[in-house]
Amino acid sequence: MHTRQLIVKNGLFLMAIAGVFAACQQNNGKSAPKAGADSSVQAAGGAQRLAYVDIDSLEAHYVYFKDKKAELDRKKEAAQNDIAGRERALQNELQVLQQRAPSMTQAEGQAAEASLQRKAQQHEQNRQSLIAQLQTQEAQFSEDLQKRLEETIKAVNGNRYAFIFSYRAGASNILYKDEAYDITAEVIKALNDATPTK
Repeated sequence: MHTRQLIVKNGLFLMAIAGVFAACQQNNGKSAPKAGADSSVQAAGGAQRLAYVDIDSLEAHYVYFKDKKAELDRKKEAAQNDIAGRERALQNELQVLQQRAPSMTQAEGQAAEASLQRKAQQHEQNRQSLIAQLQTQEAQFSEDLQKRLEETIKAVNGNRYAFIFSYRAGASNILYKDEAYDITAEVIKALNDATPTK
């Protein structure tokens, strides 16, 4: 039994060595891809063709992304300023109420306190509504961006690549990237060309 397993293992090992040797013979005489060359070069033995898109470069040079992100950032800042302004107004009203409290009747104090609580509740509802609107807009932007990117990559790709990865410095599972397989500039150009100018 043990001998049979050893023979099978050795046979598989020899087949693997023969496969590597055959792949080396097929690629003998073929030079490695040069930067700027057609990056759809196949790896040894006809492995899948790969490419990648640098997301940092894409975000830095894709006009629609930069414009839309700046618009969302302005809306977020305006919402934060609005919320902070309303909170300051409530704080000021509370301070005035505290200063006037000694000279107010109990009924006036209760009415003023109830009014302030209603305003605080209204402010909290407005704050939650603004945050929900911003989150919805950001989610829609992300979906729109993803759809544009997928459609453009599909068009740019044709049938050249089996896999196109995303790369982001410091936040990627890709540990090494050969720039010969970088199609970022091509994707950015196609995305910008597809975006109507204002």
